[in-house]
Amino acid sequence: MVRAAIDGVEPARLVARAYAATDVQRLLRSAAEVDVFAVGKAAGPMLSGLDRCMARRWRAALAVAPESAPRVSLDADWMVAAHPVPDARSERAGLEVLARAARLGSEDLLLVLISGGASSLAAVPAEGLSLEDKRTAQTILLLAGADIGEMNTVRKHLSRIKGGRLAAASKARVLTLAISDVVGDDLSTIGSGPTVPDPTTFDDALSVLERRGGVGRYPEAVVTYLRRGASGAAAETPKVVDATRTHARVIGSLGDALDAAETEARALGYRVHRVREPIVGEARAAGARVLEYVTRIASQGRPCCVISGGETTVRVSGAGKGGRNQEVALSMVRGLEGTAPSMAASIGTDGVDGPTDAAGALVDSTTATRARACGLDPEQYLDDNNSYEFFDALGDLVRTGATGTNVGDIQIVMMGTESATRT
Repeated sequence: MVRAAIDGVEPARLVARAYAATDVQRLLRSAAEVDVFAVGKAAGPMLSGLDRCMARRWRAALAVAPESAPRVSLDADWMVAAHPVPDARSERAGLEVLARAARLGSEDLLLVLISGGASSLAAVPAEGLSLEDKRTAQTILLLAGADIGEMNTVRKHLSRIKGGRLAAASKARVLTLAISDVVGDDLSTIGSGPTVPDPTTFDDALSVLERRGGVGRYPEAVVTYLRRGASGAAAETPKVVDATRTHARVIGSLGDALDAAETEARALGYRVHRVREPIVGEARAAGARVLEYVTRIASQGRPCCVISGGETTVRVSGAGKGGRNQEVALSMVRGLEGTAPSMAASIGTDGVDGPTDAAGALVDSTTATRARACGLDPEQYLDDNNSYEFFDALGDLVRTGATGTNVGDIQIVMMGTESATRT
């Protein structure tokens, strides 16, 4: 089911589906020249999909992706940058994108392919800020458990490329095709919305800092710049763009992955229930919420398979290693102990969970017993944010490798089924 979910958001297939749309065809046919910018974990596969179906050749193409992303052998320039925290390569990539966009004329088309990770892969600090200022602020936000909306509100107001500024930097028409990695599929949040209007403000960004530790924890240059913006001394992000010049659409999302997992589960004969509410908030609390839903369904007396998805956050207070999916799974250990045969998985569709080589982890009704036999206390490992070491010791990490796509996280729980009995 996990594999089906990942296959359901295969980037090349999503691009081909979007390419067939009438309005996309019209924009491509009417452009004097087409330049392509692909950024994110799916940059390579998205570019490959475009190459296979595009009737005309692009004039130039640039792909920016993390080290682990699959590369492509095409007539395109390739740049590697950092994720989840930008580095000097990210800044070079962002400056290159801005320079290319500025060279385009009003009859040209800038085709932007965006996927998960784009925010950190192309990063250009606002005037007067250093990359280190941005990096420090972002790291503090990550450790404080800021969600993607909060992260991007701050990112957009510390940037020369995000929050609609890329589109504003070019005279060309702009077409954006985005694979969403955010709950709700808001185009202004995906990749920090470099080509679409930004509804957030400098005041909103300052409010995020206050909620996530207080402004005193952040670099003085960052706070000063945001306050200048709030007073009107620095330009706000674009709130309106020319609808005749800029076009954007989401071409794939978590919903597509969950649809594929559900189809596979039904084909395997399971009674499937889909959690429609996104799984968000603190990872250690999310697992319990999922199990509450599963328990209600299972109380009807029939085996079931429950599928959910979203994106949680981890507030780091310990010294351990792990990711949000591993922490969701670890938070389920106590709840599954002693239940009817059951198994759960929480998996990142990109194949990379936090700063680890795992996509997530498996947990079942025997995990607590097996952990005790190994001298492992689930609560202690949870408190230390050390989910990776816990599941690695039990052999229950899921390692898919980088998948070349990213639409968020999925959880699949089977309860009261023979297939949930560990083998």
